[in-house]
Amino acid sequence: MNIGVLGGTFDPVHNGHLVVAEVVKDKLSLAEVIFVPAGQPWLKADRPITPAEHRLQMLRLALADKPDFKISTMEIERPGPSYTVDTLTELRRQLGDEDELFFILGRDNLAQLPQWHDAPRLIELCYLVAVPRPSSKRPDMKALEAAIPGVSQRVMLLDEPYIDVSASDIRERVARGLSVRHLVPEPVNRYLKEHRLYFAETTGGLYPRIKGA
Repeated sequence: MNIGVLGGTFDPVHNGHLVVAEVVKDKLSLAEVIFVPAGQPWLKADRPITPAEHRLQMLRLALADKPDFKISTMEIERPGPSYTVDTLTELRRQLGDEDELFFILGRDNLAQLPQWHDAPRLIELCYLVAVPRPSSKRPDMKALEAAIPGVSQRVMLLDEPYIDVSASDIRERVARGLSVRHLVPEPVNRYLKEHRLYFAETTGGLYPRIKGA
């Protein structure tokens, strides 16, 4: 069985995440895609992250009508920094020997792979499925291969979907009083309003509200 894995803070989960998962699932004939919300991502240790219970609940709302999309809470439950290699190691333990894992990431993240924790072990655990991101170039596979021998045999570069949506833009729009109805599933949009997530008064004025917006 081929299984996709999509990790991230999902702060918040948005339509772009869902489109990427759906397209990759169809292109690679994946049986399912597992969404793994991060607990304490080490690459984002310099910025505050919305509490896990909110991020997890928004993910549950977004995936409620998508039976082929699952959620794993292992990174939220694991203390300390979240390392992808630890997550994939645990998933491999849970799956059969004949199962293959396909870790979905943006091309920009692929370029940073040599900085990841235990990258050589990571590519032994899964195939890497890199999707385009705004302003991201095709990665230099020769440089990656020099840094992580064998990686070129474990990477799949896709030319679609091209999604120009980011969680940081959504947070800023909400803080400025702008609509994000077209960027997130409607249940997530309602949750943001109900819990006042990312609103200016709950972010300490991190994003100034646009006058008249």
